[in-house]
Amino acid sequence: MGNPFVHVELMTTDVGKAKAFYGQLFDWKLEDMDMGDMTYTMIRVGDGTGGGLMKNPMPNATSLWVAYVEVADVKAATSKAKSLGAKVLKDVAEIQGAGAFSIIADPTGAMLGLWQSKKG
Repeated sequence: MGNPFVHVELMTTDVGKAKAFYGQLFDWKLEDMDMGDMTYTMIRVGDGTGGGLMKNPMPNATSLWVAYVEVADVKAATSKAKSLGAKVLKDVAEIQGAGAFSIIADPTGAMLGLWQSKKG
């Protein structure tokens, strides 16, 4: 089956509180990564889809989880989603050495991330 869920991300209002809660609730390995202008915490779960957590970059937004789906071409998928009635919340952005992503809201308002892995 194509287009699996590949990453789940928590955009939180309080990174410290979220890390303390999930670190005690689940057997996840939380690894901080310096991204230059911010720290991103990778969530390593062992088997299954991992994720990350970060300070929510949207002003006045609540904490929320966003699931990411693998796509072959994030620019084309973002454009197709828009043509089908999605709103682009975060246009295509590169993550150095890893790939590129965008975040859309479907016609019902549900957020979804699109992820294109960097080709070897």
